[in-house]
Amino acid sequence: MILRPRRRSNRRDSGGFALIIVLWACVVVGLIVVHLTAAGRSELRIAGNLAANAAAQSAADGAVYRAIFNLLDPRPHERWALDGATHEIEIGDSRVMVRLDDEAARINPNIGSPALLKALVAAVTNDREQAEDVAAAIAEWVGATKGPQPLSGVNAEYRAAGLSYGPPGEPLHSIDELARVRGMTAGLLAALRPHLSLFAPAQPDADRADPIVAQAMAEAARIPAPGNLLPQTLAGNPEIMTAQITATALGPGNAAASRVAIARVGPSVLHGYALLAWESGAE
Repeated sequence: MILRPRRRSNRRDSGGFALIIVLWACVVVGLIVVHLTAAGRSELRIAGNLAANAAAQSAADGAVYRAIFNLLDPRPHERWALDGATHEIEIGDSRVMVRLDDEAARINPNIGSPALLKALVAAVTNDREQAEDVAAAIAEWVGATKGPQPLSGVNAEYRAAGLSYGPPGEPLHSIDELARVRGMTAGLLAALRPHLSLFAPAQPDADRADPIVAQAMAEAARIPAPGNLLPQTLAGNPEIMTAQITATALGPGNAAASRVAIARVGPSVLHGYALLAWESGAE
Protein backbone atom coordinates (compact mmCIF):
# COMPACT_ATOMS: atom_id res chain seq x y z
CA MET A 1 0.00 0.00 0.00
CA ILE A 2 2.91 2.33 0.57
CA LEU A 3 4.44 1.74 -2.90
CA ARG A 4 1.60 3.23 -4.94
CA PRO A 5 1.98 6.86 -3.77
CA ARG A 6 5.71 6.67 -4.50
CA ARG A 7 5.01 5.55 -8.06
CA ARG A 8 2.67 8.51 -8.55
CA SER A 9 5.37 10.89 -7.24
CA ASN A 10 7.90 9.49 -9.71
CA ARG A 11 5.44 9.95 -12.54
CA ARG A 12 4.84 13.56 -11.54
CA ASP A 13 8.59 14.21 -11.36
CA SER A 14 9.13 12.59 -14.74
CA GLY A 15 6.29 14.57 -16.24
CA GLY A 16 7.63 17.87 -14.86
CA PHE A 17 11.13 17.15 -16.13
CA ALA A 18 9.81 16.29 -19.57
CA LEU A 19 7.84 19.54 -19.62
CA ILE A 20 10.97 21.52 -18.79
CA ILE A 21 12.85 19.77 -21.62
CA VAL A 22 10.03 20.55 -24.04
CA LEU A 23 9.98 24.20 -22.97
CA TRP A 24 13.73 24.53 -23.35
CA ALA A 25 13.53 22.86 -26.75
CA CYS A 26 10.87 25.34 -27.79
CA VAL A 27 13.07 28.21 -26.61
CA VAL A 28 16.07 26.89 -28.54
CA VAL A 29 14.01 26.32 -31.66
CA GLY A 30 12.55 29.81 -31.30
CA LEU A 31 16.01 31.33 -31.02
CA ILE A 32 17.15 29.40 -34.09
CA VAL A 33 14.12 30.57 -36.05
CA VAL A 34 14.70 34.20 -34.99
CA HIS A 35 18.39 33.98 -35.95
CA LEU A 36 17.65 32.42 -39.32
CA THR A 37 14.93 34.98 -40.00
CA ALA A 38 17.22 37.88 -39.12
CA ALA A 39 20.06 36.40 -41.18
CA GLY A 40 17.71 35.86 -44.09
CA ARG A 41 16.47 39.43 -43.95
CA SER A 42 20.04 40.72 -43.78
CA GLU A 43 21.06 38.64 -46.79
CA LEU A 44 17.99 39.83 -48.66
CA ARG A 45 18.92 43.45 -47.92
CA ILE A 46 22.49 42.83 -49.09
CA ALA A 47 21.27 41.12 -52.23
CA GLY A 48 18.83 43.96 -52.86
CA ASN A 49 21.58 46.57 -52.44
CA LEU A 50 23.88 44.67 -54.79
CA ALA A 51 21.13 44.43 -57.38
CA ALA A 52 20.31 48.14 -57.04
CA ASN A 53 23.98 49.14 -57.36
CA ALA A 54 24.39 46.90 -60.40
CA ALA A 55 21.30 48.47 -61.98
CA ALA A 56 22.63 51.97 -61.33
CA GLN A 57 26.06 51.10 -62.75
CA SER A 58 24.49 49.55 -65.84
CA ALA A 59 22.39 52.68 -66.27
CA ALA A 60 25.51 54.88 -66.06
CA ASP A 61 27.29 52.70 -68.63
CA GLY A 62 24.26 52.79 -70.90
CA ALA A 63 24.07 56.57 -70.62
CA VAL A 64 27.65 56.85 -71.92
CA TYR A 65 26.75 54.92 -75.06
CA ARG A 66 23.53 56.88 -75.44
CA ALA A 67 25.58 60.09 -75.39
CA ILE A 68 27.95 58.70 -78.03
CA PHE A 69 25.05 57.72 -80.29
CA ASN A 70 23.57 61.17 -79.75
CA LEU A 71 26.81 62.74 -80.98
CA LEU A 72 26.66 60.51 -84.07
CA ASP A 73 23.19 61.80 -84.98
CA PRO A 74 23.38 63.05 -88.60
CA ARG A 75 21.09 65.93 -87.60
CA PRO A 76 23.37 68.51 -85.96
CA HIS A 77 20.48 70.29 -84.21
CA GLU A 78 19.59 67.04 -82.38
CA ARG A 79 23.05 66.56 -80.89
CA TRP A 80 23.98 67.55 -77.36
CA ALA A 81 26.50 70.36 -77.29
CA LEU A 82 29.90 69.76 -75.69
CA ASP A 83 29.36 72.69 -73.38
CA GLY A 84 29.33 71.14 -69.91
CA ALA A 85 25.54 71.31 -69.64
CA THR A 86 23.75 68.50 -67.77
CA HIS A 87 21.14 66.35 -69.51
CA GLU A 88 18.74 64.20 -67.47
CA ILE A 89 17.54 60.90 -68.90
CA GLU A 90 15.90 57.74 -67.57
CA ILE A 91 17.25 54.25 -68.12
CA GLY A 92 15.20 51.49 -66.52
CA ASP A 93 14.47 52.48 -62.93
CA SER A 94 17.43 54.84 -62.78
CA ARG A 95 17.63 58.57 -63.31
CA VAL A 96 20.89 59.56 -65.00
CA MET A 97 22.56 62.96 -65.29
CA VAL A 98 24.86 63.15 -68.31
CA ARG A 99 27.43 65.87 -68.87
CA LEU A 100 29.52 66.36 -72.01
CA ASP A 101 32.72 68.40 -72.06
CA ASP A 102 34.91 69.14 -75.06
CA GLU A 103 38.40 67.73 -74.59
CA ALA A 104 39.57 69.50 -77.75
CA ALA A 105 39.00 72.84 -76.03
CA ARG A 106 41.60 72.07 -73.37
CA ILE A 107 45.40 72.18 -73.40
CA ASN A 108 47.43 69.00 -73.74
CA PRO A 109 50.56 69.27 -71.56
CA ASN A 110 52.22 66.46 -73.52
CA ILE A 111 52.16 68.20 -76.89
CA GLY A 112 51.13 71.80 -76.20
CA SER A 113 53.77 74.42 -76.94
CA PRO A 114 55.89 75.74 -74.05
CA ALA A 115 54.53 79.21 -74.78
CA LEU A 116 50.95 77.97 -74.40
CA LEU A 117 51.74 76.18 -71.12
CA LYS A 118 53.49 79.29 -69.80
CA ALA A 119 50.51 81.46 -70.72
CA LEU A 120 48.10 79.02 -69.05
CA VAL A 121 50.04 78.99 -65.78
CA ALA A 122 50.28 82.77 -65.88
CA ALA A 123 46.52 83.00 -66.45
CA VAL A 124 45.72 81.08 -63.26
CA THR A 125 48.51 82.50 -61.06
CA ASN A 126 49.17 86.05 -62.36
CA ASP A 127 52.84 85.25 -61.68
CA ARG A 128 54.90 85.33 -64.88
CA GLU A 129 58.12 84.24 -63.19
CA GLN A 130 56.44 81.16 -61.68
CA ALA A 131 54.70 80.49 -64.98
CA GLU A 132 57.97 80.43 -66.89
CA ASP A 133 59.63 78.14 -64.34
CA VAL A 134 56.71 75.66 -64.15
CA ALA A 135 56.16 75.60 -67.92
CA ALA A 136 59.86 74.85 -68.47
CA ALA A 137 59.69 72.07 -65.84
CA ILE A 138 56.65 70.51 -67.55
CA ALA A 139 58.33 70.65 -70.96
CA GLU A 140 61.42 68.98 -69.49
CA TRP A 141 59.29 66.32 -67.75
CA VAL A 142 57.45 65.27 -70.93
CA GLY A 143 60.61 65.39 -73.05
CA ALA A 144 59.70 68.44 -75.11
CA THR A 145 62.99 70.02 -73.99
CA LYS A 146 66.08 68.39 -72.57
CA GLY A 147 67.60 69.68 -69.38
CA PRO A 148 71.22 69.14 -68.38
CA GLN A 149 72.05 65.49 -67.76
CA PRO A 150 74.53 65.22 -64.87
CA LEU A 151 76.97 62.33 -64.85
CA SER A 152 75.66 61.26 -61.45
CA GLY A 153 72.23 60.68 -62.96
CA VAL A 154 70.65 62.92 -60.30
CA ASN A 155 68.90 66.09 -61.43
CA ALA A 156 70.42 68.92 -59.40
CA GLU A 157 67.30 71.11 -59.50
CA TYR A 158 65.08 68.32 -58.21
CA ARG A 159 67.63 67.37 -55.57
CA ALA A 160 67.81 71.01 -54.44
CA ALA A 161 64.03 70.93 -54.08
CA GLY A 162 64.33 67.92 -51.77
CA LEU A 163 63.13 65.43 -54.39
CA SER A 164 64.79 62.07 -54.92
CA TYR A 165 63.80 61.74 -58.57
CA GLY A 166 64.10 63.65 -61.81
CA PRO A 167 62.10 64.25 -64.98
CA PRO A 168 61.63 61.03 -67.02
CA GLY A 169 61.55 62.83 -70.36
CA GLU A 170 58.42 60.91 -71.35
CA PRO A 171 54.77 61.88 -71.94
CA LEU A 172 52.48 62.06 -68.94
CA HIS A 173 50.28 59.03 -68.27
CA SER A 174 47.80 61.05 -66.21
CA ILE A 175 47.20 64.63 -65.16
CA ASP A 176 47.93 63.54 -61.56
CA GLU A 177 51.54 62.92 -62.59
CA LEU A 178 52.00 66.69 -62.86
CA ALA A 179 52.07 66.76 -59.05
CA ARG A 180 55.62 65.33 -59.28
CA VAL A 181 56.89 68.12 -61.53
CA ARG A 182 59.32 70.51 -59.88
CA GLY A 183 57.58 73.72 -58.78
CA MET A 184 54.07 72.28 -59.01
CA THR A 185 51.94 72.74 -55.89
CA ALA A 186 48.63 71.13 -54.99
CA GLY A 187 46.85 74.47 -55.34
CA LEU A 188 48.36 75.19 -58.75
CA LEU A 189 47.51 71.73 -60.05
CA ALA A 190 43.91 72.12 -58.84
CA ALA A 191 43.67 75.42 -60.72
CA LEU A 192 45.18 73.96 -63.91
CA ARG A 193 43.29 70.65 -63.95
CA PRO A 194 39.97 71.91 -65.45
CA HIS A 195 41.91 73.31 -68.43
CA LEU A 196 44.10 70.28 -69.18
CA SER A 197 43.53 67.01 -71.02
CA LEU A 198 45.86 64.33 -72.33
CA PHE A 199 43.38 63.70 -75.15
CA ALA A 200 43.34 67.23 -76.53
CA PRO A 201 45.08 68.18 -79.79
CA ALA A 202 48.27 70.21 -79.83
CA GLN A 203 46.28 73.37 -80.51
CA PRO A 204 42.99 73.77 -78.57
CA ASP A 205 39.75 74.58 -80.35
CA ALA A 206 39.54 78.34 -79.91
CA ASP A 207 35.80 78.46 -80.60
CA ARG A 208 35.00 76.12 -77.68
CA ALA A 209 37.76 77.08 -75.24
CA ASP A 210 36.83 78.33 -71.79
CA PRO A 211 37.86 81.92 -70.85
CA ILE A 212 41.12 80.80 -69.19
CA VAL A 213 42.24 78.71 -72.16
CA ALA A 214 41.16 81.45 -74.58
CA GLN A 215 43.22 83.96 -72.60
CA ALA A 216 46.24 81.63 -72.65
CA MET A 217 45.90 81.10 -76.41
CA ALA A 218 45.72 84.84 -77.04
CA GLU A 219 48.75 85.46 -74.84
CA ALA A 220 50.75 82.64 -76.43
CA ALA A 221 50.04 84.02 -79.90
CA ARG A 222 51.76 87.26 -78.89
CA ILE A 223 54.92 85.52 -77.64
CA PRO A 224 57.61 85.53 -80.36
CA ALA A 225 59.08 82.15 -79.45
CA PRO A 226 60.17 79.23 -81.65
CA GLY A 227 57.50 76.60 -82.04
CA ASN A 228 54.83 78.92 -80.73
CA LEU A 229 52.56 78.59 -83.75
CA LEU A 230 51.66 74.99 -84.48
CA PRO A 231 51.14 73.62 -87.98
CA GLN A 232 47.52 73.46 -89.02
CA THR A 233 47.82 69.67 -89.44
CA LEU A 234 48.32 69.35 -85.69
CA ALA A 235 45.29 71.42 -84.81
CA GLY A 236 42.94 68.48 -85.23
CA ASN A 237 40.12 67.54 -87.56
CA PRO A 238 37.05 69.73 -87.02
CA GLU A 239 34.80 66.80 -87.98
CA ILE A 240 36.11 64.75 -85.06
CA MET A 241 34.86 65.41 -81.54
CA THR A 242 36.73 64.31 -78.43
CA ALA A 243 34.23 64.31 -75.58
CA GLN A 244 34.49 63.64 -71.88
CA ILE A 245 31.22 61.98 -70.91
CA THR A 246 30.31 61.95 -67.22
CA ALA A 247 27.24 59.89 -66.26
CA THR A 248 25.87 59.84 -62.71
CA ALA A 249 23.02 57.40 -62.12
CA LEU A 250 20.59 57.38 -59.19
CA GLY A 251 19.00 53.95 -59.06
CA PRO A 252 16.40 52.21 -56.88
CA GLY A 253 16.93 52.11 -53.15
CA ASN A 254 19.13 55.25 -53.17
CA ALA A 255 21.77 53.39 -55.17
CA ALA A 256 24.25 55.64 -56.99
CA ALA A 257 26.93 54.99 -59.58
CA SER A 258 29.05 57.08 -61.90
CA ARG A 259 31.11 56.57 -65.02
CA VAL A 260 33.56 58.85 -66.79
CA ALA A 261 34.60 58.06 -70.35
CA ILE A 262 36.59 59.78 -73.05
CA ALA A 263 35.29 59.11 -76.56
CA ARG A 264 36.50 60.24 -79.98
CA VAL A 265 33.50 60.55 -82.27
CA GLY A 266 33.30 61.37 -85.96
CA PRO A 267 32.60 59.99 -89.45
CA SER A 268 36.28 59.35 -90.11
CA VAL A 269 36.71 57.30 -86.92
CA LEU A 270 36.48 53.53 -87.37
CA HIS A 271 32.96 52.37 -86.39
CA GLY A 272 32.08 56.02 -85.80
CA TYR A 273 33.64 56.24 -82.35
CA ALA A 274 36.58 55.07 -80.27
CA LEU A 275 36.76 54.86 -76.50
CA LEU A 276 40.00 56.38 -75.23
CA ALA A 277 39.31 55.95 -71.52
CA TRP A 278 36.65 54.16 -69.51
CA GLU A 279 36.92 54.64 -65.80
CA SER A 280 35.99 56.86 -62.90
CA GLY A 281 38.11 60.12 -62.90
CA ALA A 282 39.41 59.72 -66.40
CA GLU A 283 41.09 62.79 -67.70
